[in-house]
Amino acid sequence: MRTIRLIFVALSITAAGAAIPQQYPAKPVRIIAPFPPGQATDIMARLIAERLAQSFGQAFLVENRAGAGGALGTEAAAKATPDGYTLVMGTIGPLAISPALYSRLAYDPVRDFAPIANLGLTPQTLVAGPSAGFKTLNEFIARARAGQVDYASSGNGSASHLAMEMLRGAAGVQLSHVPFKGSSEAQTQVMGGQIPVMFDAIPGIAAQVKAGKLRALGIASLERSPFLPEVPTIAEQGFPGFEAVGWIGIAAPARTPEPILDRLNAEIRRLLAQPEVKERLAALSFLPVGDTREHFAAFIKAEVAKWAKVVKESGAKVD
Repeated sequence: MRTIRLIFVALSITAAGAAIPQQYPAKPVRIIAPFPPGQATDIMARLIAERLAQSFGQAFLVENRAGAGGALGTEAAAKATPDGYTLVMGTIGPLAISPALYSRLAYDPVRDFAPIANLGLTPQTLVAGPSAGFKTLNEFIARARAGQVDYASSGNGSASHLAMEMLRGAAGVQLSHVPFKGSSEAQTQVMGGQIPVMFDAIPGIAAQVKAGKLRALGIASLERSPFLPEVPTIAEQGFPGFEAVGWIGIAAPARTPEPILDRLNAEIRRLLAQPEVKERLAALSFLPVGDTREHFAAFIKAEVAKWAKVVKESGAKVD
């Protein structure tokens, strides 16, 4: 009798687990965007929320919780109930760079999250001001080898800072870091000639490059970008394998039921294949990804290891 009862319980649990995707979502779902409104992560979150709401017939609400380079909102998501009703936009900063940058972080990017899907990629781009005195990557490297060169970034420990530290190490040159409070402030200094060069993501510099206000010297991806196809990669200019690519994905708290994660992954991958969604991502200068949960999880682990090495070598710290 006990054996029959155990079998019945097991079958009941299996049936309940299988029923989760059909029942989900039964109420509004919160998507935490750990950056301010109007930034790429927020825009991506609202695009995905809009499409998921249409697919599931239930509201997906974006909640902006900015601070500490995205760490505050990411921490809130890590501590949320793992029931599928709190999701978070996971990006290169809080999930890959912050673990090495902050001596005390209230979450672990691998242990505390269940990756759902990587949504889009955008590489860092090396840009110089019109009066910088160099027009190519090789000219910039030659200048830096002849004497120390200043470079701007959007902040200490930011992707733009660490991409330049990667290049400094690869080229064996002396560079002096001048951090600013955000990309716009740093770009203003570069365009004005106060500082000659910086790294920034394509969405932040594409318009200025096309307007001639900035000169793109190299793309930090292994292949050229379709958004700036005339700009050679840094890898093809003598630094094989050089890659510093930003990414935005979506994740849930660890221990969120697998059927919910699978259903979200399948739906997001379907949405990212739609032409109109691809067009909207292209307007943001993002290449859609839409990978499997397993692939995204492995990708995050690799990014954590990669950026930990760069942070250590750069000596960057925030707290």
